[in-house]
Amino acid sequence: MGGARTALFNWLFARHTGGTFILRIEDTDTERTREEWVDGIQSTLRWLGLDWDEGPYRQSERAELYAEAAHKLVASGQAYVPEGEASVIRFRVPKEGVTSFTDLIRGEVSIKNDTLEDFVVVRSTGHPTFYMANAVDDVDMGVTHVIRGEDLLPSTARVLLLREALGTTEQPVFAHLPLLVGQDRQKLSKRHGDVALEDYRDKGYLAEALRNYLALLGWAPRDGREIVPIEDVVSEFQLEDVTKAAAYFDHQKLDHINGEYIRALPVATFVRESLPWLESDPPWPPENFDADVFDRMASLVQERVKTLAEVPGMVDFFFVDEVTYDEKSWQKAMKSPAAAVLDDAIVEYEKCEWEPTVLHQITLEVGERHGLKLAKAQAPVRVAVTGRSVGPPLFESLAVLGRERVLARLRAAWQRIGSEEEA
Repeated sequence: MGGARTALFNWLFARHTGGTFILRIEDTDTERTREEWVDGIQSTLRWLGLDWDEGPYRQSERAELYAEAAHKLVASGQAYVPEGEASVIRFRVPKEGVTSFTDLIRGEVSIKNDTLEDFVVVRSTGHPTFYMANAVDDVDMGVTHVIRGEDLLPSTARVLLLREALGTTEQPVFAHLPLLVGQDRQKLSKRHGDVALEDYRDKGYLAEALRNYLALLGWAPRDGREIVPIEDVVSEFQLEDVTKAAAYFDHQKLDHINGEYIRALPVATFVRESLPWLESDPPWPPENFDADVFDRMASLVQERVKTLAEVPGMVDFFFVDEVTYDEKSWQKAMKSPAAAVLDDAIVEYEKCEWEPTVLHQITLEVGERHGLKLAKAQAPVRVAVTGRSVGPPLFESLAVLGRERVLARLRAAWQRIGSEEEA
């Protein structure tokens, strides 16, 4: 998730300034690189709508450049091969002076050179380290702005020393973004829940909503809006407005924003986006799914879900042969006079016009007979028909489900109440 936020801020800056967004795959550490990860980076960037202008460049394919730089450093005496460390090459850090740079977010940063140890630039495997590859690539690619997480701040002085040793005194502009933290204000990790972008994609978050939320992790529009179209984010985004303070990853806020984006979808788009969750491993026999039924309920479901993954659980009672009761909902709703309410509802539902407004009025009248307001009267009906106490609007659901199936479920629930009372 942190990498996605960093990519987004780079993309926003490039689009705001008319710059070039470069995708570079830093895969020189062969032990920590897998091809599926490389594919995943590209697919998730595409899903988020973050198109790149150059690349992807793979550092594993640029070995000659790094070898040439290492040879130059060794030849000039600015790097060496320590005895007993195979072919490891270390950079010789100057023992005097200060390495300074300006960070757009953090201001002036200075590191005394004598606080840095000589560091490895080429591993014993012959592969360059992060410092070497970045120093060479940034110069070779003409990188003008380096926007990355603050955890990489300590590496900046080393990269600048390498650039200077290789003959480049001009510095890029740096902006080190605030870390993402969980509720305990510690760096975001798996203990805080899902942290991979793919996890949120697979749980039914919309790309537009997640992109909107990521933009708010360290930055905000000056008018304080939370729902910000990407066009507005691009036009308003400035690195100088990014905060130094750690950015709290608030799952509840993300859910709220995602829900807002879902409700803003055209109904036909919501239906199309929901289908993968309805058709892949559904909680009902696959042959029971009726697209026409879902179409009729879609706008009502759309108003009540925060993620697309919640959609099947909102409509499963339409496509199962028998309802499975949520026991907490059952125990709460089926207290006296629930049996009498169900009994009266069965009688009235058998002969009434089968329309939501009529069903609403009849249930209201049934409740009044037993001294109940509508909310209390409809509770046992809802649990009997859907299996739980929450879901899409009840009377529209009854109308779509059909008279015979509703009556069968009311009778089954009424019989269960009776058997429990006898026991």
